[in-house]
Amino acid sequence: MTGNLNSPLTAPFGTLAAARSFLFVPATRPERFAKALESGADAIIIDLEDAVAPRDKNSARDRLADAFEQFTLTDLDRLVVRMNASATPWMDADLKFLRELVTQGLRAVMLPKADSAVVLQHLALSLGPSCALLPLLESLAGLDAVDALASAPQVLRLTFGNLDFQADLGLACGSDEAELVPVRLAVVMAARRAGIVTSIDGVTIDTRDNMQLQTDTSRSRRAGFGAKLCIHPLQVAVVNSAFSPSGAELDWARRVLAAVEAAGGGVVSLDGRMVDGPVVRLAQRTLVQSRNKDA
Repeated sequence: MTGNLNSPLTAPFGTLAAARSFLFVPATRPERFAKALESGADAIIIDLEDAVAPRDKNSARDRLADAFEQFTLTDLDRLVVRMNASATPWMDADLKFLRELVTQGLRAVMLPKADSAVVLQHLALSLGPSCALLPLLESLAGLDAVDALASAPQVLRLTFGNLDFQADLGLACGSDEAELVPVRLAVVMAARRAGIVTSIDGVTIDTRDNMQLQTDTSRSRRAGFGAKLCIHPLQVAVVNSAFSPSGAELDWARRVLAAVEAAGGGVVSLDGRMVDGPVVRLAQRTLVQSRNKDA
């Protein structure tokens, strides 16, 4: 896990900052909330947006309100609500509803179709400093504003909506989504420049293709992402495993730090390779990621 896990913003939201898997569950299906929390997902996203038909928007808020008291404090640390986008007729009602949930312990809100830092600033002021924001970048306008989004108040992590982004640009990506490599890199670099926690990559749409999921998640980790969106509980274990350091990686990290300590700091050699500052920081992040996984 890269990113600033010790920043003043990140500290109150440690569980979401360290989360590897974010599992969607429709707000209209409160009977699934407990199952989602028990799925092994590090975090769950209760969805008021794409998973809810226009005619059901009001009832979705009502169902979530009725079920909200069932969540424990530990549950709330893992909970995100995805609201409707700012350009929709449901934005104002969602914001009023979410303000009430924040008073009851809601810790994070995801904004879809995020393309304006001004909207994020408005959300931050409306929801207050106890609520983190996760902007979901799904358009060219969002990509153009990515640095402003990453630096907006209360933003904890950026999220990439790969499917909507393809639709916005009229792309017909192959299964490897090679066409989106520069976009993913731009998201990762924006998060790094802003000093926030590593970004969350988009979904793998075929819930039955475990090989594709493994390929996609491995690509996400290599690209510098720290987590991935999931649309089915069966995807969670693969995602968690891919974003967790292996035994060999942990052994390497421990040996790096031990070698540096034994040398009294500075540059040393380990396994015939130079160990300098960037390598030490990578080893430290690997161990932090393992501790977050086991917490």
